[in-house]
Amino acid sequence: MSTHEFSQVDVFTTGPGKGNPLAVVGGAETLTDAQMQSFANWTNLSETTFLLPPADPEADYRVRIFTPSGELPFAGHPTLGTADVWLRGGGVPRTEGRIVQECAAGLVEIKNDGGRLAFAAPVLQRTGELPEENVQKICAALGLERSEVLRHQWAHNGPRWQALQLADAQAVLDVEPDYAALAPFGVGLIGAYPPGGDIDFEVRGLMGFEAMPAEDPVTGSLNAALGQWLIGAGLAPESYVARQGTRLGRDGRVYVSASGGEIWVGGDVQTVIRGTVEL
Repeated sequence: MSTHEFSQVDVFTTGPGKGNPLAVVGGAETLTDAQMQSFANWTNLSETTFLLPPADPEADYRVRIFTPSGELPFAGHPTLGTADVWLRGGGVPRTEGRIVQECAAGLVEIKNDGGRLAFAAPVLQRTGELPEENVQKICAALGLERSEVLRHQWAHNGPRWQALQLADAQAVLDVEPDYAALAPFGVGLIGAYPPGGDIDFEVRGLMGFEAMPAEDPVTGSLNAALGQWLIGAGLAPESYVARQGTRLGRDGRVYVSASGGEIWVGGDVQTVIRGTVEL
């Protein structure tokens, strides 16, 4: 058994308990895969991350990302939360103002965007419209008429999201998913608010691919893919704010922008618990 630094943070938060929680374990190079998976299962959070020294000379640190049931190659809120913990723990980037995270999906760049961390959206592993049979299955599982789907797109960047754009934000909030019918699909919903407000889009992430399907409070990977799709297609402004978690009593904020040929996904991180853990 060994002692490790431990933090639990809230990501994409507007205040404690309003975002998406993440557990972060430091000094994880002594832990086995089985120990990491067991601890992630015990925390029972959507993700638990483990900080290790980088293997790639271009990276500042390496992270492994686990759900209660398996390892992910990439995920958004663990990327921002882990970077924040690494910085607060004394991590110094090789290049000032630029953090390079190594994960199973490759290298991910993170920047400090006016005091708010933001990651560069990873390359989409699949693009284009969804197969019509997938759209029909998703509509049946969500109680939607096919005509209520304005557009649809693969949003696969590690997690295999499939995205639907609905008529407006209220249509997104009104959806009542049947997770048994949705499995094993992961579905992202997005709908616009009227122009002129503080929030541009409402987003929901329905994780039918998990062992215990559920709605994700705030989802960095999904918002990254949605930004790549909508901004790239001219369907969203080059900078916008998405809200997520409303139906779960959360109030997450995701800041999406295009800059330097990249889509950046930012959010605020707040440390809620800090201490040590015995593993």
